[in-house]
Amino acid sequence: MNDTKKNSVIYEYLNLIRYKEALEVQESAFQDIRQSKSTKPGYLFLLEHYPVITNGRFGKDDNYMLPVSQIEDMGVEVFNTERGGDLTYHGPGQLVSYPIIDLRTFNLGVKAYINSLEQVLINLLADFGIDSYRRESYPGVWTNNQKIASIGVAVKNGITMHGSALNVSTDLDAFSMIVPCGINDVVVTSMEKTLGSAVSMKDVAKSFIKHFGTVFNTCVNKETSPG
Repeated sequence: MNDTKKNSVIYEYLNLIRYKEALEVQESAFQDIRQSKSTKPGYLFLLEHYPVITNGRFGKDDNYMLPVSQIEDMGVEVFNTERGGDLTYHGPGQLVSYPIIDLRTFNLGVKAYINSLEQVLINLLADFGIDSYRRESYPGVWTNNQKIASIGVAVKNGITMHGSALNVSTDLDAFSMIVPCGINDVVVTSMEKTLGSAVSMKDVAKSFIKHFGTVFNTCVNKETSPG
């Protein structure tokens, strides 16, 4: 049996939020776990972002298809981040997850953690009738040779930040501003495009929470805020 005091997760749905605000929420949860020496539960934040392009530690400026100033003039924010990976786009219609957990309490290494996040998404997509899979050396989830979800994480002192982004009903044209994930031939898709019909974000979020609990073998509880 899990130690529900240490190996458990509190989740909060933040709705539509700006990227900088989400970073502050993550940092607060990170410090909460770090200062408690991992005796507190982890956190799982689910949300959508206002339009933003984020650049990971391994991102290349050549992967911007437009000048950054022009992108910003279009109302899209641009942030350099400490997560792994390259450029990606976040916007309304995309379910973003930010798990803030101490990997040591889950007995996970970084690679196993990323694989677990991918498995949550694969299981979620199966709930909606979408067959999906991993691709070697390309973190994220794919369907019909198209990328439907991205993963980019950071781990400090054994504690995770950042996470995953699943295209539910995202404006896929927005990805034309960048080379998504630094992969030149990538085609990005969404759940709605794949299915040819509308999908409830609420139902997608519920499925994510369910499979997160199962894959990570943890209890997921709802609470209004970390602290």
